[in-house]
Formats: sequence, C-alpha cells, structure tokens
Amino acid sequence: MAWKTTWLLFLLVGVAAVWTARPRTELLNVCMNAKHHKEKPGPEDKLHEQCSPWKKNACCSVNTSQEAHKDISYLYRFNWDHCGKMKPACKHHFIQDTCLYECSPNLGPWIQEVNQSWRKERFLNVPLCKEDCQIWWEDCRTSYTCKTNWHKGWNWTSGYNQCPVRAACHRFDFYFPTPAALCNEIWSHSYKVSNYGRGSGRCIQMWFDPAQGNPNEEVARFYAETMSGAGLHEAWPLRFGLVLMLLWLLN
Repeated sequence: MAWKTTWLLFLLVGVAAVWTARPRTELLNVCMNAKHHKEKPGPEDKLHEQCSPWKKNACCSVNTSQEAHKDISYLYRFNWDHCGKMKPACKHHFIQDTCLYECSPNLGPWIQEVNQSWRKERFLNVPLCKEDCQIWWEDCRTSYTCKTNWHKGWNWTSGYNQCPVRAACHRFDFYFPTPAALCNEIWSHSYKVSNYGRGSGRCIQMWFDPAQGNPNEEVARFYAETMSGAGLHEAWPLRFGLVLMLLWLLN
C-alpha cells in the first residue's frame, strides 16, 4: 500500500498544477511586473499629453507619464538623439510607444516572464495594427540611428546610451528597410506587425481617441479567450489521464 500512497501524492500534486494554472482573467486588465508600472491599473486623471488616452485606467503614474515625454528621462536614461537630433514627428511615435508600454492594462495576453535586473516581465509579439507601424516608419525613415535592436548593445559609460564603437549612423530606412523591420526588431520583438488594421478588434492600437473608448480592451479579450481555449484543449488529455490513474489507485 505504501507505493499506492506515494503515487496518490504524486497524482494530487499533478492535479493541483493543472487546475491552478494561470486563469484567463489574469490576462485582462493587468499591469506588468516591471520597473515603473503600478501593481494594479486604475484611474489617473492627470496623465501627461500623449499618455492621456489611458487616464481612465492606467498602469502608469502621472510622474511616469511626464517623464515619458522627456529626453534622457529618469525612466531609462535613454537618449533618442544618439545620432543627431531626432525629428519631432519621429520622436512623437517613440513617446507614444513609451506611453503604451508604461500605461496600457491591455497587454496581458502577451506578457512573458524574464530574468532581467530591471524588470520581471515584458510583452512579446504584441500584434500592432499595420497602420500604426506604417506611419511610425514613414515619420522616422529620414531620422538617424546606429542600431537595429535598441534593447541591448549600447555604450552606457556616460550614464545614457551612446552608439557602440564602429557602429555607424545611418538613416532609419538603412537599418529598417521596411515598416515590419522597424516595429518587429527595434525592441526585441515586443511587437509583431499585424495584417489587421485599426478598428478590426484583432490588433493593438498605439493611437486611439479616448472619447470613443479604448479599442485595445476588445483586442485583449479576444486573444485572452483564444489562448484560454487553446490551453483547455491542450490540458484535457493530461486531466483525463490523471482521473484514470486516480480510479486505478482507488480500485
């Protein structure tokens, strides 16, 4: 009987692991475990300028929203002008990108755990609406940079990012020949350009009119439900096997 008791304990552990898997509701209305994010989303009536669309429900504080608009801010000490002055129209998109990253509570389906000193989670392959990516690329193509992946490889000896040795400054469209190259590669595949457009309910909008509501809520629900369905489909054989084993042990 001792061996049956041992197997029964293993079975109970397995059942607990399956039934306590991360529920779908945790994919919705959540904030990342990252450097400046709030623990839970909530109203922030005074969010600054480009971050203001998220004021009804935000993962960022007022102070974070203000810093998102500054050059070499305390957020990440990132220098947009590492290859000369970035054009204002281009910088406009990077500010909006920062606001989406810091403020949005609708990125749960794409949150992944990471082992980094400055954050415990990131988002990966967020389906960015194709128009948002196209306009971002068009407004930045004549600005200059020296790298394709802005997450790593910089020279930080001055306290902010500078181009590494032997990295030449060229126009954006040299390093990013297409809109997809820019959006997919610049932040280590945080985004993945979608074939869907704004208003489809299938892609995340970087830009939206808050007076019309936040369209990304519907998008997050769709992908959360899709992922939940896939998870149940993948888990049912294991659950069925555990039930059969339990019946055998109790026989």
